[in-house]
Amino acid sequence: MTGIGRKSALSQRWLKSPSGLAQRPWASMIRASQRSIVTSRRRGYRASGNAADSSRLRRMSTTGRHGWRGLVAVFWITSMVEGLGVSQVFALLPSQLSAMGVPDADRLSFIGLFSALLFVLGMPLVPLWGVWADKYSRKAVIVRSAIVEAVVFTGMALAREPWQVAVSVLLIGFQLGNTGVMLAGIRDATPRHRLGTVIAVFGASGPVGFAVGPTLAGILIDGLGWSVSGVFALSAALSLGTGALVLLGSREVRPEVVPEGRVLTLAFGAIRGVLGDPAVRGIFLIFGTAFLANQMARPYVPVVVEEVVGRGPGLASGIALVAGTAALAGALLSPIAGALGDRIGFRSVLVAALVGGAVAIGLMPIVAGIGGIPLLALVAVAFAACTSAISAMVFGLLATEVPAERRSQTLNLVYLPLYAAGIIGPVVGSQVVKLGLPAPFFLGAAVFLLGAIAVIRRARATPRVLVRQADAALRHELHELAADTTDDLPLK
Repeated sequence: MTGIGRKSALSQRWLKSPSGLAQRPWASMIRASQRSIVTSRRRGYRASGNAADSSRLRRMSTTGRHGWRGLVAVFWITSMVEGLGVSQVFALLPSQLSAMGVPDADRLSFIGLFSALLFVLGMPLVPLWGVWADKYSRKAVIVRSAIVEAVVFTGMALAREPWQVAVSVLLIGFQLGNTGVMLAGIRDATPRHRLGTVIAVFGASGPVGFAVGPTLAGILIDGLGWSVSGVFALSAALSLGTGALVLLGSREVRPEVVPEGRVLTLAFGAIRGVLGDPAVRGIFLIFGTAFLANQMARPYVPVVVEEVVGRGPGLASGIALVAGTAALAGALLSPIAGALGDRIGFRSVLVAALVGGAVAIGLMPIVAGIGGIPLLALVAVAFAACTSAISAMVFGLLATEVPAERRSQTLNLVYLPLYAAGIIGPVVGSQVVKLGLPAPFFLGAAVFLLGAIAVIRRARATPRVLVRQADAALRHELHELAADTTDDLPLK
């Protein structure tokens, strides 16, 4: 039996075995690995006459392997400060609009509409940031985000009219797109055997920032007598600091393959390549559904706190207790969800998290009137744990079901469905809230449950189909492997 025939037989037996069925998400990764091996070997033979190009490719593939710990630390701080500032926008927006004299009848709708503005400009630019980063400089794209953050928070500090707040929030769209770039840089810089742990540690930076932001605001406003404008001015200064940190404290990490061609062509090609994969499309849909439910209700959590403690002294601290504690707990519980997913399966944990999120978000406006801030904070912690578990399971599914050649593009675009949901969710919430403050929370709970049902139906419908498709595709690609080897690799 030839090498090709033996490999095909082994692969087919593996796919038809019980263990192979259990490990079916890896089939696409096996195929991707075989393609990359063939491509690399073919490129190696074709470029054998150009030693300079071969040397350059080897250097490019290892760029950033040294000093990866410092790079991760810089990116972690940068992501944390971004979360800190954005969380303060969410937490302090209701109070800021009240201080500007916006009538209560209009304020709830304004909160939802202003929250949607965060993503209006950002969503169309997401594919472009990833391409620009890979083509020119990841470092420059990340520094750009920090500078825009400083401009946004300065605008919030200086705003005296609602339209000025709206313009400042709208500009947040220009700061988005850096998380996927940082994830791609970390993936290229970190040793493979440490990648899972490092990604999990970096993933906690955002939730930690969302915990620190409201907590810091509560201390500064209620404890030290700062104004809301002063809090945003401090966030602007911190953002400038992270921009300088990335610029001076990290070095460029280039991708293994630098894209060539026009930016728009590459950007839309990346979208087609990612969304053309049924597995990625399904995962993105679930991720977007969960975020849609979250964004319907999230802008109104500070208003629920306000209903309990009233306006004035103590409001900022109450918001900090509910939002800050929940975000921190979510960051701490996320690794537990990852370990549980390794044991019982990513989809099982994902379904449980979606159902748990539905229960928690539906209870928020109810428990606030029963147990006050402590009980509301406890339910918020449970909700944050569920949303963190959802994110962890989504990234786990992407890591196991997305072919290697599309994984970098997918990471760059991973927040695209979130931005779409970030526009739709608050707009829907701003209309539903006219029925009463609990309405966005109840609708969000229903959307979470729909997401859980979709995951269950997808899991039941696909196992046998996936195995048949994987078996057929693998046989086809092994035949191509044999043909390519015969054509391009002279056997001796």
